[in-house]
Amino acid sequence: MRTNLLRTAAAATLAFLLTGCVGSASSAARPEPASSAARSEPASSVSSKIASVKGSRITVYRNKEGVAQRTITSPNDYGAARVFLVERDEGEWLQVLLPIRPNGSKGWIKAADVTLAETTYRVEIDRGAFRFTVYDGDRAVRTGKVATGEAGTPTPPGRYFFTELVKPVDQGGAYGAYAFGLSGFSPVLKSFAGGAGQLAIHGTNKPSAIGTRASHGCVRISNDDITWMAKNLAIGTPVVVQG
Repeated sequence: MRTNLLRTAAAATLAFLLTGCVGSASSAARPEPASSAARSEPASSVSSKIASVKGSRITVYRNKEGVAQRTITSPNDYGAARVFLVERDEGEWLQVLLPIRPNGSKGWIKAADVTLAETTYRVEIDRGAFRFTVYDGDRAVRTGKVATGEAGTPTPPGRYFFTELVKPVDQGGAYGAYAFGLSGFSPVLKSFAGGAGQLAIHGTNKPSAIGTRASHGCVRISNDDITWMAKNLAIGTPVVVQG
């Protein structure tokens, strides 16, 4: 069954989500669930498929011959429905991008175990230019400046997707108005503030740092920009970090 993309939200502990972003977990507050209605958009020639897990767990296979690789639970550790970004659709089988180390890991899942949806949105991060651009198909619809990881804790290039969305209780805190978890991890920090070094895109209470290398690997953007993303982009939206 293929449906319009449904937005999901995490009821997570932000200290464990944004594990590669700021210097201390003590600055994080427990978030409120973030939610908003999905927008129905016609698919364009530039679109991505997102697979939402139907049950409480899903088997990921090493290949289409049915060699099991791992089992992944849903919802994820932060309370968000489990989704995957589809890289190849071969009917009964889907090759998906996995939210595990190493970054860029892929596996195969059975199409019968998920619900498919489409989005025409994607986010591109240019590390060298300190800039993000959101595309709807071929059309740029939002752009702005970013802060990236410091030299010792860089933001790794790669192809990722949004895994959860949280809204901090303290809107004036280090994570700003909203934070999207990413499917990627810091290449340097194997653990951080009690978490696994997961990357994120989030707002900030220090807008003066935007346009510089300032984080432990996460991408910081203005609160206006992250609020726009929270209202317009769904969990599963692809994110490409380059430069």
